[in-house]
Amino acid sequence: MAAYLQWRRFVFFDRETVKEPPGPDGAGGKPFALPPGIAVCDSGRGNLVFGDIRRGRRGRAAGQIWFLPRSLQLSSFQAYKLRVTHLYQLKQHSILVSVGEDEEGINPLVKVWNLEKRDGGNPLCTRIFPAIPGNKPTVVSCLTVHENLNFMAIGFADGSVVLTKGDITRDRHSKTQILHEGSYPVTGLAFRQSGKTTHLFVVTTENIQCYMLSVKDYPRLELDTHGCGLRCSSLSDPSQDLQFIVAGNECVYLYQPDERGPCFAFEGQKLIVHWYRGYLIIVSKDRKTSPKSEFAGNEAQNSDKQVLNIYDLCNKFIAYSSIFDDIVDVLAEWGSLYVLTRDGKIHVLQEKDTQTKLEARKSMLFRKNLFEMAINLAKSHHLDSDGLSEIFRQYGDHLYNKGNHDGAIQQYIRTIGKLEPSYVIRKFLDAQRIHNLTAYLQTLHLQSLANADHTTLLLNCYTKLKDSSKLEEFIKTSESEVRFDVETAIKVLRQAGYYSHAVYLAEKHAHHEWYLKIQLEDIKNYQEALRYIGKLPFDQAESNMKRYGKILMHHVPNETTELLKILCTDYQPSGDNEGPGMLEGKKANSEEFIPVFANNSRELKAFLEHMTEVQADSPQGVYDTLLELRLQNWAHEQDEQIKEKLHNEALTLLKSGRFKTVFDKALVLCQMHNFKDGVLYLYEQGKLFQQIMHYHMQNEQYKKVIEVCELYGDQEACLWEQALGYFARKEEDCKEYIAAVLKHIENKNLMPPLLVVQTLAHNSTATLSVIKDYLVNKLQKQSRQIEQDEQRIQKYREETTRIRQEIEELKASPKIFQKTKCSICTSALELPSVHFLCGHSFHQHCFESYSESDSECPTCMPENRKVMDMIRAQEQKRDLHDQFQHQV
Repeated sequence: MAAYLQWRRFVFFDRETVKEPPGPDGAGGKPFALPPGIAVCDSGRGNLVFGDIRRGRRGRAAGQIWFLPRSLQLSSFQAYKLRVTHLYQLKQHSILVSVGEDEEGINPLVKVWNLEKRDGGNPLCTRIFPAIPGNKPTVVSCLTVHENLNFMAIGFADGSVVLTKGDITRDRHSKTQILHEGSYPVTGLAFRQSGKTTHLFVVTTENIQCYMLSVKDYPRLELDTHGCGLRCSSLSDPSQDLQFIVAGNECVYLYQPDERGPCFAFEGQKLIVHWYRGYLIIVSKDRKTSPKSEFAGNEAQNSDKQVLNIYDLCNKFIAYSSIFDDIVDVLAEWGSLYVLTRDGKIHVLQEKDTQTKLEARKSMLFRKNLFEMAINLAKSHHLDSDGLSEIFRQYGDHLYNKGNHDGAIQQYIRTIGKLEPSYVIRKFLDAQRIHNLTAYLQTLHLQSLANADHTTLLLNCYTKLKDSSKLEEFIKTSESEVRFDVETAIKVLRQAGYYSHAVYLAEKHAHHEWYLKIQLEDIKNYQEALRYIGKLPFDQAESNMKRYGKILMHHVPNETTELLKILCTDYQPSGDNEGPGMLEGKKANSEEFIPVFANNSRELKAFLEHMTEVQADSPQGVYDTLLELRLQNWAHEQDEQIKEKLHNEALTLLKSGRFKTVFDKALVLCQMHNFKDGVLYLYEQGKLFQQIMHYHMQNEQYKKVIEVCELYGDQEACLWEQALGYFARKEEDCKEYIAAVLKHIENKNLMPPLLVVQTLAHNSTATLSVIKDYLVNKLQKQSRQIEQDEQRIQKYREETTRIRQEIEELKASPKIFQKTKCSICTSALELPSVHFLCGHSFHQHCFESYSESDSECPTCMPENRKVMDMIRAQEQKRDLHDQFQHQV
């Protein structure tokens, strides 16, 4: 039980009297007054609805229902002949239910009005029926209607409750029955809808009961053995879980359909109870006046002073309190409360905006350090998160200044997401408060609001506290729950010497570079690092082998070499790592890993030989490096058998055909290591025959010189000339070799005899006998050539004379064509025919078919063309003086 005397009071509502709207002349400002005799009222659908029970002044008829819209343009219609005793305006439908009397006596009538439809200018009355429980007329005490229009309950002064089920707007679609009978007047009714369950609360002056209407036979449960007066009960909204509120003179009780809830000690005789937007509104008698009877009637003494209190039950404070003169009822519409007094005036209570209320209350609560109450107030008024955070901050500051650091950090934690973390962190950097700082940073990470600096600080806190369990719990969260910067955590753990934790974190979150860096530089577990690389996807394995390959090669050369072989052939990650990142059949460029073997020539040779065996199309750099390695080994080897083997391996590699594009490089390597067979092979492959011969000349290998000329002289004739010059310069007796060279020069006619004589003139050992045979043979050949040339000249002279004679004959005498056959088809010649001066004749159609030119004889044309080609060639060569001089 909560005593309201302990509750703090606020003024969260502004009170004003409703004024009349300005007239056409601008006059206005007088208090608005309702017609006299208003006794019942309700509100909804944009109107305040009133009913009167007395005949007004100037003969105005009673029994009218009045509507007051927001424009204050009052309107009415005659609903009953005598009086209106009860009104119920539905909030979700334009349906008004009224109870009144058309004749004297106890004859209450229920009328249902459809306000959207009209009948002669008045709302349409869709249903009329007498409100009589059984056969005995009695006074109606209260009325309620369910918003779904399927239930209506009427309470009577004799303790009866009549329930109408079905469409309450129509007679034929509804059924009326007596739900409750008793000996105490019914003072309040309320429907409660929760899901598909419907309850009806019934309160009398002596008890409270609840009926379940969604179950057959309507089971009843008695909730309490005391009741309340008329209009002293109401149903709360969902903020109070739709509880039924019953206000007795001692306390206010709240009920669920199956039990009694909390109660509040609000003393005083209660006259009216309503629920409005989370507030409980109670109108009670001023304590200075005499009390009324508990079952208050509709008439009240005009001199009564009444107190209107507005309570906030959640936060336990009084939001407003004021004294009024004889309140008829309190209505809620247009977002405000309207208090109707017996003198016809209407007072409006306008709730202040949330910010104003909070500022007013916080200033007082903060002064008195009542932060919990301020927080509850802010939450109940749905203050935004920024406003709540500011309250939490001030509460935290208050506790911090009092030395309650544990309590302060709990309040600061509630500001996470709004308050800058550095504000809190600076307060708790002292080593004695590291536990509080740790708690704050943990929550900051749980809400995924920590940055790299916060992660660093939290991990440092763990390491300072030596709290390995918390540290492990922090880093071993599932990947979907990670709320910190992993890379920062790894750095901090590594720096603090928690290598195993750092490695775990790096491996779990695939920070491969950090994992390998810690394994190789800190833990120095090279085998594990190599195993880890072997599990990575291809691209990452390749990049990490390039980065750490030299270190691994230095410490675990064999295993590193094997991994490189796999990486450069057909790499597939080891272990169970399978997924889109694992690409099958990928291979790295083996040439790029050669620098890894900088100081491991044996492993490099094994790697390169493996690559050339399994991958014939290995990069050229692989073959170049392998050749250099083999040549180095061959050059430094002392054992003759091994040296021979290495010699053959190097030569075999050269002959593999892989050095055609890098001929010069291979040649330089062979020359650097004085690999004679390789040099000669490359000269031969490069058609550098002169270099081959010069190589033998330098080594004075005469027979080899002759062999080179014999092998390659046909491809490069100058070899024989160079060989002759070489032997001619030798002072040794080289007659045998000179004779062999001269013989070949003679056979191939490679040099003029005079040039041969001049060449051999430099050799003091070469006598005339050496070239005797050569000169004799040469002179004989030239004599024979002269004879042949003279015979040919004579032939050409005779031919020329004959042709000139024919030309003269053609010029001086006619040409007689006596051919009888066509020179093409050999058939008898017929007209039309074509004749040429050369003596050939053709059918015209044969000539046209075979001739390429109209002016040339088809038969003579091939021979003529040869002659013309020769003439043109001579014409072209006539100006080629350099060529002529060279030939001379």
